[in-house]
Amino acid sequence: MQIFENHFLKDLNTFGISVYAREYTRLSFENEARQLLDHPAFKMGRHFVLGGGSNILFTDDYDGLVVHIDLKGKDVVRETGEKVFLKVQAGENWDDLVDYCVGKGWGGLENLSLIPGQAGSSPIQNIGAYGVELKEHFHSLEAIHKKNKTFVTFSKEACSFGYRDSFFKNSGHDEYIILSVTFVLDKEPKIRKHYGALAAELIDHGIDKPDIADVRDAVCRIRRRKLPDPLVLGNAGSFFKNPVVPYTTYSRLKKEHPDLVAYPDEAGFKLAAGWLIDRAGWKGFREGDAGVHEHQALVLVNHGDASGKDLLKLASAIQQDVIEKYDVKLQAEVNII
Repeated sequence: MQIFENHFLKDLNTFGISVYAREYTRLSFENEARQLLDHPAFKMGRHFVLGGGSNILFTDDYDGLVVHIDLKGKDVVRETGEKVFLKVQAGENWDDLVDYCVGKGWGGLENLSLIPGQAGSSPIQNIGAYGVELKEHFHSLEAIHKKNKTFVTFSKEACSFGYRDSFFKNSGHDEYIILSVTFVLDKEPKIRKHYGALAAELIDHGIDKPDIADVRDAVCRIRRRKLPDPLVLGNAGSFFKNPVVPYTTYSRLKKEHPDLVAYPDEAGFKLAAGWLIDRAGWKGFREGDAGVHEHQALVLVNHGDASGKDLLKLASAIQQDVIEKYDVKLQAEVNII
């Protein structure tokens, strides 16, 4: 494998942060994985596995080896009368995958359209949008254990999925490199159109009986209106998770703020973090080149030359203000490196 020194990472993270990796390589073939794990950086713990760079905030140069996952390929590994099991290599672009499935008429992922990143990162975060979470169409994944170099298959249960959470963010953090993910898709799609903004978008376009292509198009239109293009304005999408609070907290906030945006959740009520940040007065805020998007308060942006530390300082200020105003703690959805 070719190792590059002092590699510039600005084009490999969607925030567009100008940082360097002391060493950098690409993992393009599964049979290179064991060879990669023999690199001294893995033995010394100085390595970072990089996917699409869409959920990361680099706060400094990386003093170690950055491994960019570049595994490609999609294969139907099993098929029934109702389902298709599609194995996808970890380096495949997520939205290209969704577009591919919709083109084939396979339902399940269309509500997750235009989410940046790669297929291999999707289970780590249990990505979700417009009433659908990845876990609903996840079957299994294949990974390699970094220390003992064994290949392991994880079932849905083994991944311990939660809200924007999984085994790989908790006890399995930094233990594995995900190589491929197998999704289970519907040959006769079940349309999920009732999530607020999505339902309104379909109605606005006069679509009362949408197919999966209609849903994908509607989600793409919404996301393009609400979220900036990282190629134009550096960002990592939603910077904070929507906080889940108990009924008592929800009830108090609802009385104080009748227009509070919240949804029932298994553990209580899920508050719209964007609403909290907006009402706290942060939408459109800018200090230097670090800012909050003018149309979506949940998105922090790099107007040009903001450093990771600049954005982290802004995020901390927002968190503190939301605690003081609402007594609600916001957690970063973005990984801070």
